[in-house]
Amino acid sequence: MVDKKIRVRYAPSPTGHLHIGNARTALFNYLFARHNNGTMVIRIEDTDSKRNIADGERSQLENLTWLGIDWDEGPDKPGNFGPYRQSERQAIYLPLIKQLLDKDLAYESYMTEDELNAQREEQKANGEAPRYIYEYAGMSDEEIAKKQAEARAAGLKPVVRIRVPEGKTYKFNDMVKGQISFDSNTIGGDFVIQKRDGVPTYNFAVVVDDHLMEITHVLRGDDHIANTPKQLVVYEAFGWEPPIFGHMTLIINTETGKKLSKRDESVLQFIEQYRALGYLPDAMFNFITLLGWSPVGEKEIFNRKELIGMFDPKRLSRSPASFDGKKLEWINNQYVKNAKEDGVVDSALRQLINAGKIEKNPDPKTIEWARKLISLFKQQMSYTGEIVKLSEIFFDEPPKLDEDALKELSDESAKTVLNEFAKKVAELPIFDATEIQNTIYSIQKETGIRGRKLYMPIRIATTRETHGPELAASIELLGKEKALKHLEKTLAEI
Repeated sequence: MVDKKIRVRYAPSPTGHLHIGNARTALFNYLFARHNNGTMVIRIEDTDSKRNIADGERSQLENLTWLGIDWDEGPDKPGNFGPYRQSERQAIYLPLIKQLLDKDLAYESYMTEDELNAQREEQKANGEAPRYIYEYAGMSDEEIAKKQAEARAAGLKPVVRIRVPEGKTYKFNDMVKGQISFDSNTIGGDFVIQKRDGVPTYNFAVVVDDHLMEITHVLRGDDHIANTPKQLVVYEAFGWEPPIFGHMTLIINTETGKKLSKRDESVLQFIEQYRALGYLPDAMFNFITLLGWSPVGEKEIFNRKELIGMFDPKRLSRSPASFDGKKLEWINNQYVKNAKEDGVVDSALRQLINAGKIEKNPDPKTIEWARKLISLFKQQMSYTGEIVKLSEIFFDEPPKLDEDALKELSDESAKTVLNEFAKKVAELPIFDATEIQNTIYSIQKETGIRGRKLYMPIRIATTRETHGPELAASIELLGKEKALKHLEKTLAEI
């Protein structure tokens, strides 16, 4: 196995949109492949047609691309190992199932769902672990054939079960967790490899696909550990060499300490949600890589090339990965600060348009005004969607002043500053940041009021906040009419 060129796969089911956990699986496989000059394969596991959603595959591929993950083979990039959708591989699976039946390594099972449920209920009542009990125990080949013929005559459709050896230990050396072993008696008995409708089950199809696609390493979440011994049974039945497995730890919600569940509405969990909020793909790539993997040193901000170069599966954590939304905001803010202004402006402008703050097809003058506005808040945005809330004062009616703001304005000097500023602003022939700043300097010179007592009343009166970006530039973007309106309102309130 070690001499083969590394081939890994990300194999999503199109039953939903791209989840953070699935994105991490794809990302670690991608980094491992690219670090080792290997091959990245995308395979769509779409045999559960009842649960598939219309745009599930599109969402997976589109959002992987947005994250910056590319692949070498897949449904959109045919290679030598296709088809790359399980639903198109039936002709591959069925002869292999027949091969196991012919070798008596698998058999048809006609137990009904009612019978199986009754068996499980009895086991549960007896405090036993649920397991399938061989339905043909003690029967001769002739008796088994007769019973199966009677079931077929009664219109029953069988499942196909693979024989699980008794008393055997299945071992594998996990890339993340080290040596893992399972007793075959804990697997749950002979398990189904083909359902009544003729469709192979996951644990059969995934083995066939990974073997025929020459997958060398399988990196996946540790919720798949329980599937591994079943898959090893299938590998053994065919005499195939299994790949090297690596099971990544679960992701937990930092705030609750519980597993990140799709039902947990306290945290956004789908890549599309972060895209919609204006998170940057490089920041998401960086953040997700740190969910269960740690680089050498204290640095936390890396570009894609750096992550590919340093990725080492030996540094995958054995402890649960902690999803910290605040850390994600911090990382994204670092990327926003350092991003090219055009990209940030385009993203934030879309946010303002989607929020109805700016018309859908703004004229050049509005676009230039918006560019200045967005640039003003660039350093403090954790994601571009924040521009909508940060810039409310530029679009909406001024909010009521809070107690802290009113306290700042309670000094008699505040009225002096505001009256002078309103008078001088009204007379400005050119209303820009330079002239506004010169006006503030002139008030300082004329009144002797300086520092906080000078700037804070003007900030509160114009922007209705006690803190914010560069003051003169903010007032310029408000415009003379709105700035005077806010000043008049504030003077009336104090």
